[in-house]
Amino acid sequence: MIQQVVDIFLLRKNFFIELIWEHLALTGISILIAAIIGLILGIVISEFKQFSFLVLGFTNVVYTIPTIALFGMLILFSGIGNTTAIIALTLYALLPMVRNTYTGIVSIDPGIIEAAIGMGSTKLQLLFRIKLPLAMLVILTGIRNMVVMTIATAGIAAFIGAGGLGVAIYRGISTNNTAMTFAGSILIALMALLADYLLGLLEKMIQKKWRLASSK
Repeated sequence: MIQQVVDIFLLRKNFFIELIWEHLALTGISILIAAIIGLILGIVISEFKQFSFLVLGFTNVVYTIPTIALFGMLILFSGIGNTTAIIALTLYALLPMVRNTYTGIVSIDPGIIEAAIGMGSTKLQLLFRIKLPLAMLVILTGIRNMVVMTIATAGIAAFIGAGGLGVAIYRGISTNNTAMTFAGSILIALMALLADYLLGLLEKMIQKKWRLASSK
């Protein structure tokens, strides 16, 4: 089986390269949208905690819907293809982003906030100079989870006519080509592991800078 997978990689190299780029575009757009919306929602509900239950509850409910079921429901509104896949992947990616942004901000020592207010910081200064920098490590953990999950989940998008490495899995299943199915699955797994590794390095770099800044 290993030899068959290697052979299909070599024979269909251009096909897999194209699918990799499609997968990166599909997940990249979804992650970017989810990161922006999730960050904003996380900040808003940290300021207006009465809405936190509603927003977190909604994202939790979306997260519990089976992926293929959510894709199926969205087809009724946006049809088949990449648009539906991006909407679904964005909805799934919101939970870790919203939750970690909210958790990171509300976990900050109230004494630090009070001291900053006492020194005359405005709400924007408080947010961008105090809250977000202190919550950054928690937010990065959310981004890391979101990225890995989105890359993996995007493999199902081919079943609703979207692109990406899921196309290889879908074709492999449809034609009973086990090597093709394995090839697509392995590439998705490697992409997710690489993204997790790189974001882990970024997290460590920020932690290191934070410790150096704290020790001065």
